[in-house]
Amino acid sequence: MASTSNTEHAFLQFALDAGVLRFGEFTLKSGRVSPYFFNAGLFNSGATLSTLASFYATALHEAEPASFMLFGPAYKGIPLAAATAVALANEYQRDIPFAFNRKEVKDHGEGGQLVGATINGNVVIIDDVITAGTSVRESVDIIRAAGGTPAAVIIALDREEAITQDGLGAIDFVTDEFGLRVHALARFSSLMDFLAGKPELASEFQSLQDYRAHYGSVKTVR
Repeated sequence: MASTSNTEHAFLQFALDAGVLRFGEFTLKSGRVSPYFFNAGLFNSGATLSTLASFYATALHEAEPASFMLFGPAYKGIPLAAATAVALANEYQRDIPFAFNRKEVKDHGEGGQLVGATINGNVVIIDDVITAGTSVRESVDIIRAAGGTPAAVIIALDREEAITQDGLGAIDFVTDEFGLRVHALARFSSLMDFLAGKPELASEFQSLQDYRAHYGSVKTVR
């Protein structure tokens, strides 16, 4: 999904309608004050999760034609992995195994840290966003320790913000650091295009433009 597409705009409209994409002033974990916020935890009904999973399934079916399995990092990645596996089976007849981790290792019953299918072969990590890359690093370590090969990451939104002193965005950092393919259902730049076509959101467009000038990754602002 390298260029802005109707699919990206459809996803952004869906996120806006669901209240997942919001505009205002939001203090992020990094301390930055953002004019928008994307809270994937608000995809919290059967209908919205089903639609979200369909977007993920379509993106994965197009971007990852070879065999793979899904890994959902706790906690947000768990429902994403399960729902997307269902969507891939129902919509594309691809029976994709999935697994996820526990935050704490279980010391009774079946025990261990992992739940679901045995991790092996190429593994795609599914999550909502990438910020500093910490979650990806943890997932890569878990997958490798279990005998799998981390191959790609798919997220809902690429904020295209600089996270390194060199101005690299999270996706560029993950690609360089781990050699993973990274797919996003939508990007900050496509959000800008989306807002440009909505006069009623003109004030938000200007705020996002200013935010990009301050915090955009080197590839975004040049």
